[in-house]
Amino acid sequence: MTRMKTLIAAVLMAVSVQAAAETRIGVVDLRQAVFSSNDAQAFSEKLQQDFAGDEVKVREAQDAARKLAERLEKDGAMMNEAERKQLTAEFQKKVQEFNFLKERLNSTVNQRKQEFLEGARPEVDVAVKELLEEHSLDLILPSEAVVYVKPEMNLTEALLKKLNR
Repeated sequence: MTRMKTLIAAVLMAVSVQAAAETRIGVVDLRQAVFSSNDAQAFSEKLQQDFAGDEVKVREAQDAARKLAERLEKDGAMMNEAERKQLTAEFQKKVQEFNFLKERLNSTVNQRKQEFLEGARPEVDVAVKELLEEHSLDLILPSEAVVYVKPEMNLTEALLKKLNR
């Protein structure tokens, strides 16, 4: 009986290995392909133009806070208590302003990036389906889910070409 179970298990393993061997799998780095595309490059340039003024404000607030901190460190020991408290309050206010501006800028930029990704999704889906058909694949996995892939099975460049057409 034990010998029969072993034989059945061996046959099942052979069948499952054969089925797995027939499955063709490709891998793509979706993030790399999408953010390297021509559309993404144009989006990035527009984003930089749109938020250049905000970035300047963030840098100015950061520089002002840094200068106040340097002044506190350099001259703080020579100031009377009232001056030191006033300078400390100015510094804290500038740090809060910097943090607020930076967080607002990051939030807005991230929101715009998410909108871009959502808008690009249908085009990416079409390109991935074309890759499936052209390479006779059964499955395409994201590169983040894969430990190792043979270079010929990495289809990121092919996906990028399809996104750029």
